[in-house]
Order: sequence, then C-alpha cells, then structure tokens
Amino acid sequence: MSLCLRCKGRGLCGRPKCPILQRFKEMAHLPKLGKSLEGYSPPEVFVGRYGYPRVSAGPLIPLQKDVEIHRSPSDWLKMDVGKVVTLRSSVVRSGTEVEVKDANNPGKMLQKAQEIAMSSTPVGTEVTFFKPPKGHLRFDGLLMPMGPRGKVKDLDLTTNPAVPRKVDQIVEEKEMKASQAIGELYISGVDVGDISRLLSLGLLGKQKKLVPTRWSITASDDMAGKLLTKEVLDFPLVNDYLLYSGEQLGNHFEILIMPGVYNFELIEIWLPRSIWSGEDTWIDADNEGPEGKKTYSNLMGGYYAARLALLERLISERRQGTVLMVREISEEYWAPLGVWVVREAARSALSSPPMRFNTLEEALDEIDKRLRTPLCKWKVKSRTLTGTTQTSLVSFL
Repeated sequence: MSLCLRCKGRGLCGRPKCPILQRFKEMAHLPKLGKSLEGYSPPEVFVGRYGYPRVSAGPLIPLQKDVEIHRSPSDWLKMDVGKVVTLRSSVVRSGTEVEVKDANNPGKMLQKAQEIAMSSTPVGTEVTFFKPPKGHLRFDGLLMPMGPRGKVKDLDLTTNPAVPRKVDQIVEEKEMKASQAIGELYISGVDVGDISRLLSLGLLGKQKKLVPTRWSITASDDMAGKLLTKEVLDFPLVNDYLLYSGEQLGNHFEILIMPGVYNFELIEIWLPRSIWSGEDTWIDADNEGPEGKKTYSNLMGGYYAARLALLERLISERRQGTVLMVREISEEYWAPLGVWVVREAARSALSSPPMRFNTLEEALDEIDKRLRTPLCKWKVKSRTLTGTTQTSLVSFL
C-alpha cells in the first residue's frame, strides 16, 4: 500500500509539509471563480501534451493584480517552497482544444494566445469559460505549479502586446529552422524562458507546430546549450581548479571547473525525504564530451537546464574546462516546482566568486565538507573522477 494512503497527512514520510494537504490548503484560500476572468497574463502560456496531436492551449492568468512577480523566476529564489506554491496556486490555466498543426493557420483564440506569447510585457486578457475553472493545483517535475483550470469559450485581449523587433522578425521567417531561430533569439538576448514560450505556441521553425510546454522547455535549453558549446570549444583552458557553491530552495550545488577540454557531468543526489526520493538516498549521473550529447539524458530536463547555466558562465569568462557539477537535493525541497529551479539555482551559484585550488584532491576535499553525502558514495557514479571518460591530448602535456 502507498505510504501516502497509510499516512493521510500524519507525517510518516518525514517531510516538513505534506504536499497533498498543502494542495487543499492553497485551494481553500482561492476566491470563488465565475465563468469570466479579466487580468494580465505575465505573459505566460501553456500547451498540454495529453491527446497529442490534439492538445489544450491557452494563456495563464494570475489572480493577483501585481503580475510582475510572476515574470521573474530568479526572484522566486528569495522565497521558500511554500511561498512559491502559494504564488503559483493562484495562476488560472485557460485552454481550448486545437490541433498542433493549427499553428500555421490559427483560429481566433489560438491567434490571441500566440500574440500573448510574443509579448515582452504583461497583456490584458479577458477570458470567458464554459464552466467556472475548477480548483486544481498541478505539480510536475518539469513545469511550474499551476492552479485552477477551465475550458475557454472566448478570449480577447484588452491591451496591445509589446512585441520586440527581433522576435517579430524571427517569427515572420518562413524558411528558418527552429534550432537556428532559437539560436538567433538567444544570442540577441531573449531569455530562454521566453524562447520556450514561442516554440510552444508554434511560432518558430519551417513547419510551425504547437509543442507541449514540457517538451519546449527542455528543447530550448538543449538547443541554446548546443549553440554555446560550439563557441566554448574555441576558448583557452582554465588554469586552476575553480569551485563554485550555492544553495537555493533546498537545491545545493557544487560546481568544479577543471583544466581540460570541455566535458560536462552532472551528479544528482536526492536525500531521504526530499520529493521523489522516499526513505533512501538516490544518486545518478550523466555526462557528455565536446561532441555533445547524442541521447536524451537519464536526468531529464534538469540536465539541460544545469548545463545551460554552466555554459553561460564559461562564455562570460571566455574559458573552457572539464566540469563536474553536483546537485544535492534536501528535504527542504518538498514539492516539485519545475526545472527552472535547477537553471536559476545553478546560475546563482555560478554568479559568486569561485574558490581556487592547485590540485583536484584539494578541491574534492572542500566539496566533501560542503555536502551531506560523503564523497565515497557519489564518486563511484562519476565517469570524470573514475577515469572512464575519454582521455584528451591535453592531459599528456
């Protein structure tokens, strides 16, 4: 029998808060919703995956008047998990069923959703539902939590979207591949989260199609990462062992950049009573060399989000190196908030000045002091540390 069924909120799992009870608690504080809703989309949209190629798509509308807090996930790092859950539980998900190929010839509601996706500022939105949205707090390992959802009867915009010139230019391109479009947008300074939104609403690529949000998030991180990898490989190597550290929302990062050709390895350690892990510590790893990753990571979306944060740091330093990144997740991370946590927490850790070491042993000793899991338990998972990665010519110099 499931532990949750035996527990019924009594705390047998050891988590500081029960995710199931928290769901009902947050729903109880939501105002009663009618068949119509008017507010500002951050801008934020959602495309589901169930029933593909016929999916649900539409804008997300926070119930709060102040929508600015919904636009910057990096600011959410200052909150605790409970406050993020509370914030996101008030976001109403509106949707209408469409075919993914309708992106090229959208009807009224899909066209309005696409206009919201292109905007760089909040868009006034008025939605009429067939029935009042039902209280439903959705948790997902990749997606941000979302609150009530309802099927859209009609959708109108009450303000004009502010579309950046570069976004408008790329969306109008008919012969540009999605990977090239993502690359040009990213290089021009468009945030990867905004790019994911454009890809999801079928606005990028030659054969424009809707892409479920959970797929577009990882695809955007991956394509932007591949673009940066090509640039990083032309940079000189780091000279020292550089160690970056940081912790946000129960996600602790130790990031070691070592002399050597670019290689990236991520080790994930889920401590007991963290979300998903149960009573035992779970450890796994994945890696890639300078040629890139050929298959989908066994660590799923978090791998690509962490890699992107790391590559951004290497680009800013104009250096390359062999990278060992350890992510240790504690019981403080009691509810899944989405892959943005990995990206933003890794960015935060990499923004602080690094510690410098002359040898690998010194750096690993420091990491061992900072993690709750002993080095001997996770080192065996590392191809970088066990020497099973391909030896580069640089190591002989």
